[in-house]
Amino acid sequence: MKTTMNRTHKLLAASAALAAAFVLGGCDQRRSDEAADAGRHAVAQAEQKAHELQNDAAKGLDKAREASHEMAQNAKQAGDRMGDKVADAVITSSINAELAKDSSLSATKIDVDTTDGRVVLHGTAPSEDARDRATTLASNVKGVVSVDNQLTVQRQG
Repeated sequence: MKTTMNRTHKLLAASAALAAAFVLGGCDQRRSDEAADAGRHAVAQAEQKAHELQNDAAKGLDKAREASHEMAQNAKQAGDRMGDKVADAVITSSINAELAKDSSLSATKIDVDTTDGRVVLHGTAPSEDARDRATTLASNVKGVVSVDNQLTVQRQG
């Protein structure tokens, strides 16, 4: 009887151990599946975040390109305006030099204003011929687009 009981105990112990192994094995499998699911979820979240960051970076790069292009355009426009001012100053100086060379116009006070190549003459001319000559001299200067001759004829006495 003792042997039978011993055998029964051994059999029960073995069965219990086997059942425990199955339970633990099942738990381990379930935990392993849960861990795998958690891992896949973490990878999916990381991939999503990386995709979002990539999109944000692309948007930022686009904005930077846009800002850079706008700054370049503004610089070009400022340079063009500066170039226009210099060109107008050169035109004004050239016209003043031409007027100074003319004996009938050099003694008179003529103001020359130039904007975008458009010249306006203010002041007096000693005769109608001198007034017309001032228009011709100004028109022949390189860069002049138009001449508005507002000179008045004032005979010197």
